[in-house]
Amino acid sequence: MKIVLAGGSGQVGTLLARHYHAKGDEVTVLTRRPTTMPWRTAHWDAETLGPWAQELEGADAVFGLAGRSVNCRYTPKNKRLIMDSRVDSTSVLGQAIAQATRAPRVWIQASTATIYGHSYNRPNNEDGALGGEEPDAPHAWRFSIDVAKAWEQAADAVETPRTRKVITRTALTLSPDRGGIFDTLLSLVRRGLGGRVASGRQMVSWLHDADYIAAVDWLIANQHMSGIVNLAAPNPLPMDDFMRTLRRAWGMPIGLPSTRWMLEIASFLMQTETELILKSRYVLPGRLLAEGFEFQYPLWPIAAEDLCTRWRARSM
Repeated sequence: MKIVLAGGSGQVGTLLARHYHAKGDEVTVLTRRPTTMPWRTAHWDAETLGPWAQELEGADAVFGLAGRSVNCRYTPKNKRLIMDSRVDSTSVLGQAIAQATRAPRVWIQASTATIYGHSYNRPNNEDGALGGEEPDAPHAWRFSIDVAKAWEQAADAVETPRTRKVITRTALTLSPDRGGIFDTLLSLVRRGLGGRVASGRQMVSWLHDADYIAAVDWLIANQHMSGIVNLAAPNPLPMDDFMRTLRRAWGMPIGLPSTRWMLEIASFLMQTETELILKSRYVLPGRLLAEGFEFQYPLWPIAAEDLCTRWRARSM
């Protein structure tokens, strides 16, 4: 297959590039900073049409993955960069797909499970209530909802009649790669800091990297699938249970708790936002389950054991 990853230099893009390159597929990563990789890289500015659009000709799948990391303080400058990087890159990618002579077969555009409302007891399938108006959510959390909505609207606004369009609302995708979300969480556990986070009630929706890869392969193969698809394991769980299971998988007997005020201080020092760990994301893969997709890692204890084992192996 011919695979194009627009903005594919981050964690998820690297997972996909490794996977398809290992299969012998033709992989091209569009990036602002092309570099030497096992797969091909090409320059794009993620804002304007250019020679990079030729890379999409005849592609079997194009992935839209670009966007400035949300792991930062929500300053006015960072907010603008987070929003513009997603909307602009998605709009111009859609334009390139629409005008291609040999249109790509499928466009898989990234979105986020954060788009759903903050909820402790109401699971969200693809038709779940979007966030932004929850009475018990801080007003500052509205920004990430606005970004997710604008991101999806940018994809919806482009007509691609010759290219099937799938928008993936993805939960925390966990892999043993350095610098990823799992690596960050495990670093807390390894230091004895992976205890209860605030109330511990907030739901964690997660996805093992093997199931992420399997799900997108499945979406490429199943041509009747289009529109919104949740990519998340079918068994989310409260943060308290999530961290306890991770401690057990690593073999750490203790985990010091973190109160909300401690998290506010730590997030300021680490130049990030508490929303990333305090918001309750209760998301289910309704469409995948209804269509018969089978998860290899549906339960967190099994996934945590595998991820810890692979993390250790890569550290040797």
